[in-house]
Amino acid sequence: MSDCDALVIGAGVVGLAIARTLARQGQSVIVLEQNEGIGMETSSRNSEVIHAGLYYPTGSLKAQLCVEGKKALYDFCAAYHVPHRRCGKLIVAVNEHEIPAIDAIKQKGIANGVDDLIWLSADEARQKEPSLSCVAALYSPSTGIIDSHAYMLALQGDIEAHSGSIAFKTGFQSARVVQGGFAVTADGDVTLTTTRLINAGGLHASHVARAIEGLAPDFIPETRYAKGNYFSLSKKAPFTHLIYPAPHTHGLGVHLTLDMGGAAKFGPDVEWVDEIAYEVDPRRGDSFYAAIRTYWPDLPDDALQPSYSGIRPKICGPHDPAADFRIDGAEVHGIPYLVNLFGVESPGLTSSLAIAARVSALLS
Repeated sequence: MSDCDALVIGAGVVGLAIARTLARQGQSVIVLEQNEGIGMETSSRNSEVIHAGLYYPTGSLKAQLCVEGKKALYDFCAAYHVPHRRCGKLIVAVNEHEIPAIDAIKQKGIANGVDDLIWLSADEARQKEPSLSCVAALYSPSTGIIDSHAYMLALQGDIEAHSGSIAFKTGFQSARVVQGGFAVTADGDVTLTTTRLINAGGLHASHVARAIEGLAPDFIPETRYAKGNYFSLSKKAPFTHLIYPAPHTHGLGVHLTLDMGGAAKFGPDVEWVDEIAYEVDPRRGDSFYAAIRTYWPDLPDDALQPSYSGIRPKICGPHDPAADFRIDGAEVHGIPYLVNLFGVESPGLTSSLAIAARVSALLS
């Protein structure tokens, strides 16, 4: 008999959502987390945006799970009283050359099932945001913001209310297939047996996968680190919507987002790194001014200050097209009741509940 029905590696937002879904189904669930608290890596170091589902290739997991997850997340926030706001987003064309790119985003969003998009002229955009400079904008009213820590606390509470548990400061070491499931070794020479094993290790997912005996290397992508630095505004921003420029290859440009208190932050940029380190180099802010002033010309000098950074787990390189989520079950690697999640970056927060449902289906 196994110690638990399901063991989840990683207490980030996706691992927590998966554990909650399985616990609510009546499964006994244990989450292993190497840090001392929930969501201390990618899940707490992002823009805290509820994405609409505009940017991702039609038919991709990112597109499907973002649109499904957005609805599920808004419903969850309402039911569990998680602070959030449908503030809406303006994706701006700052010159005529960017209009086709913004229109392509609209068409992709429609194809992905986002049916509330509104094309705005420059005057219509300025009616919403008088300080904005653009020649046209795409308005996404269902984009929003969320208190991500409150969301993760609500997930944790639901896990524990359904008899699940989280083992903090207990990093995963190795696993091997045994009769009826897996034998898992964790920090402190702790050994657990489980029927189902879910690798939601985020930045460490490839490392975790390499420590699963019997999983062929062909099914383990390299995880690369794309650091994103954020700078905060030292004064109150004159905006009530999120402002996004035309997107870049590996990010959505230096965009303006708001927290639940109305404070503005800018970022992230894209800095490919070899190690996990979160210090923000103040000099990187120099390039932010020019990028921001394309859509907010009145940004004052010396108004930006280093805030925080996050690291995206990329399964592609800096010169490759952006990769899709990978949710690999037995149909991919051949090991029953094992699911590996690779490359779960943005829109992972928005998609988390839909990802959990997809993982649950693979394990049933």
